[in-house]
Amino acid sequence: MLERKGLSADALPVDVLQSTQPILMRGLVKDWPMVQAALVSEQAYCDYLRQFGAETKLSLWRAPPEAGGRFFYNPDFSGFNFHQLDCSFGALLDELLSHLDNPQPPCLYLGSTDLQRCFPALRAQNDLHCLQPHDPIASLWLSTRARVAIHYDLPDNVACVVSGQRRFTLLPPDQVGNLYIGPIDNTPAGQPISLVDAANPDFERFPRYREALKHAQIAEMEPGDAIFIPSQWWHGVESLGRINTLVNFWWRQTPAYMDSPVSALMMCLLTIRDLPPAQREAWRVLINHYVFEANDETAAHIPEHARGVLGALTEDKARFLRSVLLNRLKR
Repeated sequence: MLERKGLSADALPVDVLQSTQPILMRGLVKDWPMVQAALVSEQAYCDYLRQFGAETKLSLWRAPPEAGGRFFYNPDFSGFNFHQLDCSFGALLDELLSHLDNPQPPCLYLGSTDLQRCFPALRAQNDLHCLQPHDPIASLWLSTRARVAIHYDLPDNVACVVSGQRRFTLLPPDQVGNLYIGPIDNTPAGQPISLVDAANPDFERFPRYREALKHAQIAEMEPGDAIFIPSQWWHGVESLGRINTLVNFWWRQTPAYMDSPVSALMMCLLTIRDLPPAQREAWRVLINHYVFEANDETAAHIPEHARGVLGALTEDKARFLRSVLLNRLKR
């Protein structure tokens, strides 16, 4: 894995923020007050966090000790092996502290909590100001020992370890066929996940995962370290400390008016996948022509003013395309 040291959290270089490969950045946020408090003790760390809103109501996941920290489906895929509950931030911190010496604590997982909405003063003290032009979403993740299944995210991502230790297993987008992805319309947290337990893979059930591991990049991270994860790189995360915290920053390099490509995938499942083979192949060629192989010559034979949606995408064209699709779906 690419590794960089000595980078400043105030001025990350463009080659990092636009990388197509993961980059491990040692000590990037070591000076954050959160990190410094976590390095003192778990108690000092929780005391630091508590001052930013102990009464703030949050939603978190709880799984029994026998889950081993793995948040996943139940055996028949009718639901999940955890349940969701609401509690105050202070109550969560109290419970985390109460289980420090418990060898088999319940699995507690506060995921993707918007810092700006829930804890703006905490974000103000612990931020990546160099990302402000991208208007990133900053999220807090806080848990006992936990294992998050391999998944991908659409935005680019800088993930910063604050407390505990984390192990990231990262795999490039082209390994999707070796990851045994589960349902895409019934997921634990919105993103499809691999059914392989990255911490204890069952190669008899998932033999192609051996090939995926040949392409894997592993990052072992300590408090203060950060990692850049490019859009759509698959990654599984193991939280290995007694109290584990991550703050991550998500942003997209495309205009806000561009819809999620997941919508296109869903439309393809609805309209193309089950066509007769010859028709499906014809659509593959057509989509390649207009999308994946599109270049300056694709519509060059049409006067520029008449290219319509074949011309450069603008906010007005995006709005028009969205209205056409909505009208078609209403039929």
